[in-house]
Amino acid sequence: MAQVVRSPKTYDVCIVGSGAAGGTAAKILAEGGLNVIMLEAGPPLNPAKDFKEHVWPYDLPHRGAGVGGRQSADFGEFLAPNGSWDIEGEPYTVATGSRFRWFRSRIVGGRTNHWGRIALRFAPVDFKSRSTDGMGDDWPITYEDVAPYYDKIESYIGVFGTKEGVSSAPDGIFMTPPKPRCTELIVKKACDKLNITCIPARLAIITQAHNDRPPCHYCGQCGRGCVSASNFSSSQVMLPVAEKTGRFTLITGAMARELVIGKDGKVEAISYIDKATRTERKINAKAFVIGASACESARLLLNSKSAMFPDGIANSSGVIGRYLTDSVGSSGGGSFPFLSKMPAHNHDGVGGMHMYVPWWKFDRKNDFLRGYHIELWGGRDMPGVGEFGGVCDRVEGYGAGLKQTCRSVYGTYLGFGGRGEMIPNINSYCEIDPNTVDQWGIPVLRFHWQWSDNEVKMARDMQQTFREIVEAAGGTYDEKTTPDGPNPYGIQDGGVIIHELGVVRMGNNPKTSALNGFCQAHDVKNLFVTDAASFVSNPDKNPTLTIMALSWRASEYLLDEAKKGNL
Repeated sequence: MAQVVRSPKTYDVCIVGSGAAGGTAAKILAEGGLNVIMLEAGPPLNPAKDFKEHVWPYDLPHRGAGVGGRQSADFGEFLAPNGSWDIEGEPYTVATGSRFRWFRSRIVGGRTNHWGRIALRFAPVDFKSRSTDGMGDDWPITYEDVAPYYDKIESYIGVFGTKEGVSSAPDGIFMTPPKPRCTELIVKKACDKLNITCIPARLAIITQAHNDRPPCHYCGQCGRGCVSASNFSSSQVMLPVAEKTGRFTLITGAMARELVIGKDGKVEAISYIDKATRTERKINAKAFVIGASACESARLLLNSKSAMFPDGIANSSGVIGRYLTDSVGSSGGGSFPFLSKMPAHNHDGVGGMHMYVPWWKFDRKNDFLRGYHIELWGGRDMPGVGEFGGVCDRVEGYGAGLKQTCRSVYGTYLGFGGRGEMIPNINSYCEIDPNTVDQWGIPVLRFHWQWSDNEVKMARDMQQTFREIVEAAGGTYDEKTTPDGPNPYGIQDGGVIIHELGVVRMGNNPKTSALNGFCQAHDVKNLFVTDAASFVSNPDKNPTLTIMALSWRASEYLLDEAKKGNL
């Protein structure tokens, strides 16, 4: 590219990524008085046009599955737009012997448009895991440091739940939760029989009017977006607030390429590709906040090489790309024929679970370290792409007979998904592939992945627990897993749970970490990484609430440093 187009001004802050981390930073920094510019690799978002939550499957070509069912891999019209396992022209590679999948979202708001809205606080022990069992590393911050920001996030976005006093699942500031569905009451009764804790879920969906957003109207299609913004997304809740300040500029279709270091050792600009014109452009700013999603953020830093940082900007420690983790995931479920006799009824509620099982065996010795929670699903919600694929695999037939079979089992299957903590290991990491670039000429990531014996044992425990709950509830457990093969005990491949994190970790020691406790790079003081790349560990909780709490905290710190002239 012969010519680089430079920005005519220097902004106070440039943010990369518009999801949970970037959106939160934009709100706090713009409201704090700074001039903010944001780069987003995807296109703009128009909820009224792009979200499909009120469209019936039969109104869509091929019922949302696409020609030949090819859209099924990305859930077709049953997922808010622009999330995909494979993006044309933007590959990634996986090392021989590894199994890893990388889900990316290219649109304003990123994954927050279609995430499950499960909003769980990390527990105090989650920040001090090495001190507890000798594995992994402690965070440089404590629960007490983050708790005020959990309060701020929950109060601002709205999270439903109940105060239960479960030490592994700290209480928060909650709205009234929706009532349990009949299927969840069946699970709750079985859990009570087995002394397994089962409590109302905590989801970022409002059940009462809040900050000019109406309450959830129970269409149950949250994963397809929400025109009313009753469920949280950065695109509808954070970015509009930043825009109203008049100090926020959003550039879409901007693929971040490289952070440019100045002679003073600080980042002076970011180079990006304008996708529409395929030209390289530069933005100058006084500070940079990276929130492109964990692995994408690591990729940007690793590709930002210079004489000062030959291994990637802010990477004197060599840890960027290392300590990659994802949630341990295994699923199962059972058939409950007696549910077929239940009168037809609306499956009222949010597009997610109303009850869940937090980690309940924290007070005993298990044959694995750390723990997991259980997410519940099932009942008579709107069938999505591939809803009856399992039935078609088990039952012979076609036409009216097969349809009647599908109708007879509809709503009689209850499912369980375990989400557990992976301990970082040296065999799971990402690096720049030396031979592959994307369509913009930017080197791509290569993933290495390996589960340890600890995670396999955890998946085995999940399967045992799912079976116990199903059988205690009067059902028949259907999942068949084996202790060997590429997915022992049903453990999902790396990346499939879409909780990848930890690749630009924080810590007190600059020799063993890239960031300090405020997500600020040790090596480059005007560079912040506020998404899940900054995490030290990956507890059983879904990471989004903590991403936003850490980004809010880092943004307040950045504001204070800016006022002091320290950036």
